[in-house]
Amino acid sequence: MSSLPTTLPAWLALLESRHAEVHIDMGLDRVRAVQQAMGLKFDCPVIMVAGTNGKGSTCAMLESILLRAGYKVGLYSKPHFLDFNERARVNGALATDDMLVAAFDAVESRRGDVSLTYFEFTTLAIMHLLAGSKLDVAILEVGLGGRLDAVNVIDADVAIVTSVDIDHTDYLGDTREKIGFEKAGIFRPGKAAICSDPVPPASLIAHAEAIGADLWLLGRDFNYSGDKQQWNYGGRGQRRNALAYPSLRGANQLLNAAAALAALEVLRLELPVGAQEVRTGLVVVELPGRFQVLPGRPTVILDVAHNPHAASALAQNLGNMGFHPYTYAVFGVMQDKDIAGVVAPMAQHIDHWCLAALPSPRSANPDDLAGIIDELTPDDGQASERSIKTFADPAQAYADAMSRAGENDRIVVFGSFYTVAGVMAARKPSHH
Repeated sequence: MSSLPTTLPAWLALLESRHAEVHIDMGLDRVRAVQQAMGLKFDCPVIMVAGTNGKGSTCAMLESILLRAGYKVGLYSKPHFLDFNERARVNGALATDDMLVAAFDAVESRRGDVSLTYFEFTTLAIMHLLAGSKLDVAILEVGLGGRLDAVNVIDADVAIVTSVDIDHTDYLGDTREKIGFEKAGIFRPGKAAICSDPVPPASLIAHAEAIGADLWLLGRDFNYSGDKQQWNYGGRGQRRNALAYPSLRGANQLLNAAAALAALEVLRLELPVGAQEVRTGLVVVELPGRFQVLPGRPTVILDVAHNPHAASALAQNLGNMGFHPYTYAVFGVMQDKDIAGVVAPMAQHIDHWCLAALPSPRSANPDDLAGIIDELTPDDGQASERSIKTFADPAQAYADAMSRAGENDRIVVFGSFYTVAGVMAARKPSHH
């Protein structure tokens, strides 16, 4: 047996090289076998969150509120922007390299001859790290789908599905009904199953009922109402009034916040949370890359919108921002996405497109993007005021937008995580 890596970068390089060799069978048997060999389980309530969009926001709100209430909170989220450590947080702080290396060692020493993908291995490692951190509550974000995601070897006390929309069709199917069934796979008999999608697929409801989960539906079991100043949550037995709007901007954030408060209502005996902690938690919550408006001029907005549902929310948010003479877009996306569906709601808001190739074999070709954008751009006589340029990577596309934008203009960086991460890295003075 060759000696194991001793640093986090070396471990991640090893896992990436192995990943290429693992044939991904979509079952959870391999992951479950290693989980059982590790004796991996949580001694605290577990909240699991799946959904096409809104998972990260919902997890961030739960973490923020529960930290304000003085609980020891663990969070597993993905992907990361700059450092792998962002995927694991204990009490609001990123897991250290040493903590992660120890967790990788623990998986490696117990997996025997079971081969695991990068995601399966790192998921088991981070769940092991969290389970050993004497937490009061663990929040686990699901990656793809739900039913077959490695996180789903754990039984959640509360499972949340935020939204069901078309994304990742290769894996999850091409209809909302198929995708709803995959996401409902995180529900458990007798446990709370919260769905904050206003129009939940029949498949999700049917599955919850078939297994005997305690289904909470928006509009039936919990709801929200609000005016310009504040909003209210109403659940089965708990009301929370005069709440501040979440600091995360955007059209769908009250859906996400209502789901988070429904989860806290379910757990109110184990994890009581006061009104002030909810208010403060919502006001201070932060989440990188989700309609994140950076300080300074020109205004720069980062948003990982890469499906039509997220792109129309982004377009709506841009429309609510007030006047900017010109809007520049730094855009790159994976070729398996519904690119026309992402571009269409954005086209009317963008004057100058800076299209980037991404550091992935799945990256869409910027020239192909230019053709799609050209066809979808409104024919309003403003063509002379518009431009489309292509670049080798997001950093160069961003540098071009910055060089041309006036201080009252705005630059919206959107599409893949890679697009936003590339610009974040470029803005860092010296990121190692």
